[in-house]
Amino acid sequence: MRLKLTIAYDGAPFSGWQSQAGGNTVQDLIEGALLRISGTKITLHGSGRTDAGVHALGQIAHFDAPADSRMPADAWLRALNATLPPAIRILRSVRTRTNFHARFAARGKIYRYEMDTRPVLAPFRAGRAWHFPHALDLDALRDSLQLFVGTHDFRAFAANRSTPVTDPVRTIDSIRLTTTSSGLALTFHGNGFLYKMVRMLTGAGVRVAQGRDSADRIRTLLAAPTSGHWTYVAPADGLYLVRVLY
Repeated sequence: MRLKLTIAYDGAPFSGWQSQAGGNTVQDLIEGALLRISGTKITLHGSGRTDAGVHALGQIAHFDAPADSRMPADAWLRALNATLPPAIRILRSVRTRTNFHARFAARGKIYRYEMDTRPVLAPFRAGRAWHFPHALDLDALRDSLQLFVGTHDFRAFAANRSTPVTDPVRTIDSIRLTTTSSGLALTFHGNGFLYKMVRMLTGAGVRVAQGRDSADRIRTLLAAPTSGHWTYVAPADGLYLVRVLY
């Protein structure tokens, strides 16, 4: 039986989603909980990585229950939530088709980036929003973000990894800027995002809105992605994976 999980987590205490040697990742902790529940090593497959400090409201993952397990989907949900730390919650557990894959079946993702622009950051917002109590030209921010909408080669707006991205082309369907009671929210809807791409796009828009960089530089890097690389990255604190689209 293959189970599809919808997962929420506060990313602040963890070293990201992807399993690693240190073990303090969301994937490692859920796989550890699955082992304690079933007595069997179970591999969890996520829709994609989130970095250290990045949060999720609707991460998707799947796993195959042991062949001899008689636990229904809702029992797995209860058992996992009883075993996991409070900063990780399984919101939904459903049986899915045997060929479903959380990563390869995904058609897109929605991310939200939150900025708190108030003079003083409330304690409960620490680690959950980018504290940015500085003047911004919101029209310039909105206009610069719209430059990213469409299909582009985004290699200039992705952090370097040891393994280069073989296909840096992504399509962004929309970027919406809204005001909130505490500041700003930027919502990104696209078919996929490269490593740290949302944080770089946010950083680029903010730099233009501060008058510290130009929209023309964004245009140049999109038109000629090998001509340079964007280096200003918004912090992980404000980034949320809202939803994975199938």
